[in-house]
Amino acid sequence: MQVKLNVIVAAAIAVATGSAMAQDVVKIGHVAPTSGAIAHLGKDNENGARMAIEELNAKGVTIGGKKVKLELLAEDDAADPKQGTAAAQKLVDSKVNGVVGHLNSGTSIPASKIYSDAGIPQISPSATNPKYTRQGYKTTFRVVADDVHLGGTLGRYAAKDLKGKSIAVIDDRTAYGQGVADEFEKGVKGAGGKVIGREFTNDKATDFTAILTSLKAKNPDIVFFGGMDAVAGPMLRQMKQLGINAKFMGGDGICSGELPKLAAGTMGDGQVVCAEAGGVEGAAKKSMDDFYAAFKKKYNADVQVYAPYVYDAVNVMVAAMVKAGSADPAKYLPVLAKTEGYKGVTGTIAFDEKGDIKNGALTLYTYKGGKREQIAVVR
Repeated sequence: MQVKLNVIVAAAIAVATGSAMAQDVVKIGHVAPTSGAIAHLGKDNENGARMAIEELNAKGVTIGGKKVKLELLAEDDAADPKQGTAAAQKLVDSKVNGVVGHLNSGTSIPASKIYSDAGIPQISPSATNPKYTRQGYKTTFRVVADDVHLGGTLGRYAAKDLKGKSIAVIDDRTAYGQGVADEFEKGVKGAGGKVIGREFTNDKATDFTAILTSLKAKNPDIVFFGGMDAVAGPMLRQMKQLGINAKFMGGDGICSGELPKLAAGTMGDGQVVCAEAGGVEGAAKKSMDDFYAAFKKKYNADVQVYAPYVYDAVNVMVAAMVKAGSADPAKYLPVLAKTEGYKGVTGTIAFDEKGDIKNGALTLYTYKGGKREQIAVVR
């Protein structure tokens, strides 16, 4: 009888310990393309998330008077909408407490419904298509400015500052690429500029001879591309081969450290002008510079584009849990929505009623000697 009692007591302790351990682990999901053409950007994002989680665990996080351990559940969506929704469902089934991701608008938008249905907060560090936060979901947030702001600002810059007289527009037909190109075109026209041609390709294409030859006949002084760096690099090479000496512009998708390599030495100094959603200046620039240095030391790799935004997104989410005294999505979601004045490495973070970042900044960049150089921070 005593042996049986001991077994029962041991089983009860095991159950209690198991449930305590289950409560002590807070799961943060992260989704990005870590395979495929833009895997270098997806890995950059994942490293940003991992860095935040490891730092928070090292400092120690207490939620509701209880010490917790944060765990990263990382998924690959290969920048594919179907794989993106499968990854989202997997994270929901794993009972994550929150999700940071996805990288692309084309995966973030369909995945957002799955998270919304499950009541799980989602912060995208890089999805810029306006639709993402305009679906009426309470669970959807982003820490970067959207395409209306990004594309429109670049369009005005092309017409006014670069004094473009004949501007050509190409997009890759993704939710991001087409969206940012549409807003760029509106920005150009609003500033009195002229768009002389609109062409499109896809996000897997490598040969642009036909569309570039068609545009060359119209003699553009600026070519804008809505898409990612993996396509922009070969496009720049083919522009050079065809003797198109236009400036090349794009959004954050092309504004990476990898672009000069992908263009294989064909970029002229100052030829490329791109914008990244976000940006810091003055005293705030030091924390961003410190992040870049810490990231390089940790991963022996330069930041591509979005790692600091992922890092901030994880920290903002955990800060809301701490403030709410709970990692239960239903309890910390209203606190996350009211985030105001959070000082991140990418600047001050506050969300509006849609979940968009308030007063989002943009940073304009060019490239010289194969290195990215900041032109200006604009709001």
